[in-house]
Amino acid sequence: MTNPWPFANKEYTYILKEKNGIVPDSLQQFDKISVPIKTIVATSTTHLPSLEMLGVENTLIGFPQINYISSERIWRQIDQGKVKEVGNNQNLNTEIIINLQPSVIIGYGIDNNNPAIDNLQKSGLKVMLNGDWNEETPLGKAEWIKFFGALYGLDKEADSIFTNIEKEYNKTVELAKTATTNPTVLVGAMYNNQWFVPKGNSWGCVFIKEANGNYLWSDEIGTGGLSLSLETVLEKAKSADFWIGPGQFDSLEQMTDSNIHYNQFNAFQSKNVYSYSVKKGRKGGLVYFELAPNRPDLVLKDIVKIMHPELLPDYQLYFFEKLK
Repeated sequence: MTNPWPFANKEYTYILKEKNGIVPDSLQQFDKISVPIKTIVATSTTHLPSLEMLGVENTLIGFPQINYISSERIWRQIDQGKVKEVGNNQNLNTEIIINLQPSVIIGYGIDNNNPAIDNLQKSGLKVMLNGDWNEETPLGKAEWIKFFGALYGLDKEADSIFTNIEKEYNKTVELAKTATTNPTVLVGAMYNNQWFVPKGNSWGCVFIKEANGNYLWSDEIGTGGLSLSLETVLEKAKSADFWIGPGQFDSLEQMTDSNIHYNQFNAFQSKNVYSYSVKKGRKGGLVYFELAPNRPDLVLKDIVKIMHPELLPDYQLYFFEKLK
């Protein structure tokens, strides 16, 4: 793995060793994981849909900050005491994890500094980094199901699942090309007196382009973001046709309670505001944050349905809801 976090200057190589497999001397220096694994500690909610799609969610035995989980299938395991809380991502409870003795711990790196991961490795446990969050394309994120497929000896199943997602995604891209309009789109909202606007190559903005929409900051090259004033955003996006992903608001009233100036946008006045923050798990974890990276086909269909409803007349929005 060459990109566990942005600008990483360190590569990670893992050897997946099947029973009775022989690792050649030339590869002995790398971390070896016995597969298929029997138990797992995951550390990001984006790891969980892959386990569910592969039918191995019952192997999950530990997770940090359980309340962020939205999957009801995983919550049923938590209710039965099968999944233990193991601290939080930057401060994992090494004692609990060592007692669990998982086959592997799936972590993710923000940088090269995670003492908890280092301590777990020193204790003899197997740790692998997952770089799904650092992928820049919708299908690139979804393809990480193959990472989990390899761990469980379910490579064919993982390939088949991804191929179906890819097929549906590409079919929807082609459908969107037949749209007769190219509506303008505003995203985001104010936070700490700044409006964070994603650049044009950001993961979420790719969907708008693929859905035949005109993201108003699409000419900003890169995957980071811009911090703008409300006045700057209003000047450029006042007449935008749609407002998609307005922060964590659940209603139009919540939005104007937070900032009365939101009602100056045409998309707000026409009630063309769509949020992914309404659909939540039992403890408030957002379904979108957990599942969307794994199901870009559904995200794209949602965006097409929002902007070009005539193209998908029978489709019901999965992640997004129109705010009222």
